Amino acid sequence: MPETTPRGLSGLAFGGDYNPEQWPESVWDEDVRLMREAGVTMVSVGIFSWALLEPSPGVYDFGWLDRNLDLLHGGGIRVDLGTPTVVPPAWFYRAHPDALPVTADGVRLEFGSRGAICHSNADYRAAAANITTRLAERYGDHPALAMWHVHNEYGVPVSACYCDSCAAHFRRWLATTYGTVDAVNEAWGTAFWGQRYSSLEQINPPRQAATVGNPAQALDYRRFADTTMRENFTAERDILHRLSPGVPVTTNFMTALSQCDSVDYWAWGREADLVTNDHYLITDGRRTHVNLAMAADLTRSVAGGAPWLLLEHSTSGVNWQPRNPAKAPGQMARNSLAHVARGSEGAMFFQWRQSRRGAEKFHSAMLPHGGTDTRVWREVTELGAAVEALTPIRGTRTEADVAVLWDWQSWWAQTLDWRPSEDHDARERADTYYEALYDHHLTVDFAHPEADLSRYPLVVVPALYLMTEAAGRNVEEYVAGGGTLVVSYFSGIVDEHDAVHDGPYPGALRDVLGLTVEEFSPLLRGERVRLSGPDGAELDADVWTEFVVPRGAETVWTYADGPAAGRPAVTRHRLGEGTAWYVSTRPDAEGLATLLGRAAEDARITPRADLPRDVEVVRRAGESGTFLFAINHTATDAKVPLDAPGTELLTGERAAGRLAVPAGAVRVVRLDG
Repeated sequence: MPETTPRGLSGLAFGGDYNPEQWPESVWDEDVRLMREAGVTMVSVGIFSWALLEPSPGVYDFGWLDRNLDLLHGGGIRVDLGTPTVVPPAWFYRAHPDALPVTADGVRLEFGSRGAICHSNADYRAAAANITTRLAERYGDHPALAMWHVHNEYGVPVSACYCDSCAAHFRRWLATTYGTVDAVNEAWGTAFWGQRYSSLEQINPPRQAATVGNPAQALDYRRFADTTMRENFTAERDILHRLSPGVPVTTNFMTALSQCDSVDYWAWGREADLVTNDHYLITDGRRTHVNLAMAADLTRSVAGGAPWLLLEHSTSGVNWQPRNPAKAPGQMARNSLAHVARGSEGAMFFQWRQSRRGAEKFHSAMLPHGGTDTRVWREVTELGAAVEALTPIRGTRTEADVAVLWDWQSWWAQTLDWRPSEDHDARERADTYYEALYDHHLTVDFAHPEADLSRYPLVVVPALYLMTEAAGRNVEEYVAGGGTLVVSYFSGIVDEHDAVHDGPYPGALRDVLGLTVEEFSPLLRGERVRLSGPDGAELDADVWTEFVVPRGAETVWTYADGPAAGRPAVTRHRLGEGTAWYVSTRPDAEGLATLLGRAAEDARITPRADLPRDVEVVRRAGESGTFLFAINHTATDAKVPLDAPGTELLTGERAAGRLAVPAGAVRVVRLDG
């Protein structure tokens, strides 16, 4: 079995993408010296270097990489070695222009960026396998090698191609998936609009058409594109496993819903030896640390709860958003250690030395243009020492309180054309429910809808438009067995082929919720409704209302006005030993907090009222002990109650009673016992 941790690392990983090919070799010695000064333990090398490693077809130049890896090894720095298959050389595209992807409206993209690949192209697949084989044969037992890094950020910026090669590949995928054209017709509902096929050869990708196309076909094409990328990853992975046994193989995910929507990470997580992730703050006015926590929880969940690794984030500002603010003093460490709290086995960055040329020359780095006499450099060296001090947490696991059901394929389906309201957004609902749980100081696991949920007292479903019958049975068994379920509107509506479940809405969820929905009644832009509830309490909501008919559920809040006035808005259904709540509208933040608080009472969860907002407390536990992370995202000093005394790892001080966490700081206590 391949290893699941970087080979040769005795502590946590700290470092970043290192691109020595961008610099004269005279700089390399200084790089290694400064890496040692900063506490770097591992760097990622070679990710974008195919054109240098194979400057012309079948001609190889490994000398520069030999010298660089030997130099890093001499400095005690481990290497995450990339296969450079995200950037085929110009000569390759000159010989094989059909390996460049084609958009849905028929435009072939050009060489000159990155990730411009038709993943169905046979010439690309052969060339990628060849360069991967050459690298594995040469470096598979190199003493600096800690892990292999295949490709880079699959799905970004291009996931799907619509060329003729992809059309033929798609037909083969349909034949494997469905067997016959009749089965495809049934799954896609092609009787609608006369789209029926008599042969698989008549089927093309969902290219630009006169109006909206077949939604089930579009959904299957997203599955096909995701599967095709994953085939290429596993092909390279298998070469590396064969020629470099015992060395873990990964590829860097982008699990944040704000960063990638084209990859089914549940499927990918099963294929990587070690799950790794890239995360960048989206400066859109939101609380960026909440998005960070959500991405870290998603990544840990994709890893099955096992430790994972943050392979890229930024020391300060990025360069690809409309506005790219610098991180505030202390924010880099706070961001880094928040990932560690939620399961990462280290903190890696893009990149080591800031580039002088190219599209990312204004993207921050560990070693900035300004050199070592800069705030960023000083904070990098301080963080390196902090990461080393956290060595005892290695191998421990983050403890979660609740689960959120999430499915990338359901997200894909919900984003297809012609839905009841463009104001309803699956990502927005997931973000908002997560933020409400975060503000209750509850640590979240994400779970696939068909996963075992029995260990969670509370399960939340913020946006699950597509839900299989198996998933419906799963949540029903969960509630009957004593669990508490909270479901948001427009969930459980269609099956895996985007066909509405037989019978009334909400299809796969109507039995567990004890109700039916006669009709959706989305609100117009700017319209709001009021809900009246227990003891005269009122809530505000917008975007969506429904005509709900209880079938065993009790009404907790009622629409006070709007199109559904007088009808149930929020219901509660006792089923077996558990309870299922349904929220048929979009309450504001205060209202959602109230509703989740009521559900938490059913689940016998007591939210942490003794913690200030934006002070997060997360636990990791394992054979080496229990570790409490307290992260203060506020500008005010905070006190965090401790269940037991312990030793604070970053300062070495003893802690008991109430732990002092200065404004903007992080404290990590190894609890006694």
